[in-house]
Amino acid sequence: MTTFALIGAGPGLGAAVARRFGLEGFDIALISRNQDHLDALAAELHQDGIHARGFAADVSDQQALTAALDAATATMGPIEVLQYSPVPHPDFMKPVLTTHPVDLHGPLAFSLFGPMTAVEQALPGMRELGRGTVLFVNGGSAVRPHPERAGTSIAFAAESAYATMLHDALAPENIHVAQLIIPGAITTGDEHTDPTLLAGTLWTLHDQRGTFRHYASPMDT
Repeated sequence: MTTFALIGAGPGLGAAVARRFGLEGFDIALISRNQDHLDALAAELHQDGIHARGFAADVSDQQALTAALDAATATMGPIEVLQYSPVPHPDFMKPVLTTHPVDLHGPLAFSLFGPMTAVEQALPGMRELGRGTVLFVNGGSAVRPHPERAGTSIAFAAESAYATMLHDALAPENIHVAQLIIPGAITTGDEHTDPTLLAGTLWTLHDQRGTFRHYASPMDT
């Protein structure tokens, strides 16, 4: 198998998805800001017989993210599946009436420039393989803007537009792009948002392909 690159490798959903794809045979490249946390997660996965390695980078730093993905490819081989799912910073979630242009620099770097950088780095390997999957994971404000979370609402909308266009542009190259919307919190034991359940959903989006946008649970009316 080839490499699954997980951007946003945390202890909840990230760990569950890494374990699911690893048990399906992928080598796992873990990317987040803290190398110690990545090493600990890689060690946990190794106990399950999964080959995993961490590459530290802040997704808002395009040079660092590029270097991490380059290192992952050089060390582990071409990336067949890329998942972009880092958790946004709380300070991105300001009310719209107190959000100014300067306040959008961080959210856009995080939710638009970060995934664009990641996709640009992963695409050559997918094209060489002749197949690939790009998975975007977003909260409900990606499809329903929230006036108290202006930064993420605006940046997620931009990310969603980019991902939608990628879905259409890359389909002829056998590269599938999908988005999973998770309204509300990810909660262990929840019938819709348990991390292990969501990991299974993301595996299905890769394995079965299909349409672009999917919902972990119904959006509130």
